[in-house]
Amino acid sequence: MSESVARGPHYRLAVEFCGVWFQNPILLAAGTAAYGEELNEVVNLDRLGGVITKAVSLEPRFGAPAPRVAEFDGGMINAVGLANPGVVEVRERHLPWMRRALPNARTIVNVIGFQTDEFPRVIEQLEGAPVHGFELNVSCPNTKAGGTEFGADPCALREVVSGARSVTKLPLIVKLSPTLTDIGGAARTAVEAGADAISVVNTIPGLAIDVERRRPALGYGTGGVSGPGLLPVGVLATWKVRRATDVPIIGIGGISSVDAVLQYLIAGASLVAIGTGALRDPRLPERLVNGLDAWCRDHEGGALSELTGTLEWPTT
Repeated sequence: MSESVARGPHYRLAVEFCGVWFQNPILLAAGTAAYGEELNEVVNLDRLGGVITKAVSLEPRFGAPAPRVAEFDGGMINAVGLANPGVVEVRERHLPWMRRALPNARTIVNVIGFQTDEFPRVIEQLEGAPVHGFELNVSCPNTKAGGTEFGADPCALREVVSGARSVTKLPLIVKLSPTLTDIGGAARTAVEAGADAISVVNTIPGLAIDVERRRPALGYGTGGVSGPGLLPVGVLATWKVRRATDVPIIGIGGISSVDAVLQYLIAGASLVAIGTGALRDPRLPERLVNGLDAWCRDHEGGALSELTGTLEWPTT
């Protein structure tokens, strides 16, 4: 364990993930805080385990038309359209800022592409950047295959991951959709192609309607559903991936409490990422760090990482 992590105020929370030490298991999910600057004056991001950046593509993307976000009783639906300034601006402006502002929190870059070769091309342009790993968003549509998600096509998934593996030695984390018929099988395919870890889950496709206008609530029409209702879906996916592989897992979906974090860890996750919960309450991730430390103290002061994968399944 690094000296800075071992001596930190929440040393019980330290996690080794793909050879990288995180001071605690709490991350901000991709898209939650762009590249950190938007939330820097609201929450102390450097107290978190890390930040997963907003999506990064080869070229700038303007994204989906407004409105991009709508709330409903069970959570949120969004269609941002993977808007981002492109890899050059991220490399030259945003990542240097993150290195200066977040000396203790780790940086994971969310990478997107619309053809299999675009993923490694983005990563190649980030060679030498202050990055601790890459999260491959394989829920993107493969434009050469009629818009089928990369993660839903084993051949395309294998090509994306192996291509990324060929250009970096940094940890590769593959982010899978909860709509996959066999999410455990997809995880195995990704690992066999060179993935070091899996993150689950992405949002679920949905439609919210503005009844007064009789039109979709989002400018794009459909969107990704997130929020509290996604918690059991993400926890189940985590457990399925843990049974299918032995690589580390990032649990994502519906986290707004210490109990939710613990569910993910017990199901098999090593780290968790907060999305909608942090959008609604930017100080939630910091409170979760404090709450997890209190939980450890109340439970004989053991390391939180000892919980990972301890789910006991019913025998009948």
